[in-house]
Amino acid sequence: MLYILGMPVRESGRDRAVHYLRETVLADPAVQGTFLNEGELATRIGVSRTPVREALLLLVADGLVEMMPGRGAYVPPLSGRQIRELMELRGVLERHAATRTLTDATVPLPALHEALAEQEKLVPAGPDGGDDLATATAFIDWDMTFHQSLIDAVGNGTITRTYAGLRVRQRRVGVTALYRAANRRRSVCTEHGRIVDALASGDEAAAHAAIDEHLELTLRVLLEA
Repeated sequence: MLYILGMPVRESGRDRAVHYLRETVLADPAVQGTFLNEGELATRIGVSRTPVREALLLLVADGLVEMMPGRGAYVPPLSGRQIRELMELRGVLERHAATRTLTDATVPLPALHEALAEQEKLVPAGPDGGDDLATATAFIDWDMTFHQSLIDAVGNGTITRTYAGLRVRQRRVGVTALYRAANRRRSVCTEHGRIVDALASGDEAAAHAAIDEHLELTLRVLLEA
């Protein structure tokens, strides 16, 4: 149930399907390179096939799904070029956010510390292979909260919406990276800690370097696997 101005608003079947596909189905690395079954999805979501088909067409418009004549909805793996471009755009926006928030004294340290603390709770005591999809997805959701908090603190609505628009792709590559590198959750927390420390100390160059290192290491994991 959605709420607008405190009043409950019932989600349409299409909206439920879009949310489920974006937040659950496309986050699963095993889905990349496969075809989606409309009937199975309709059963899992609890709607008819029509809203599922409408939702899939919206994802086609976003470039997340391809409709193959006679075969159905295909989830194409992100190419190396797409991943590089995603990381490049993130770097531009996140470095800008670091500079602006340091200049304006609006660095959201409480929000960054909270997101990092929640991520640390999801780091296993033993070897970390990212084999639990639910936990991996939860970890990446907090990862996105960490970065989005910094972006939001700039106070530029266009930048905020642009970064938020990367959410589905960020979840896909983030979860995939957890599966491809041993102890990646622990490493991400360490990298996030360096970003927080640099911002807390007011060191712009160090913040930029920490952001670049974090994105470069993630990119390396994704492209070398």
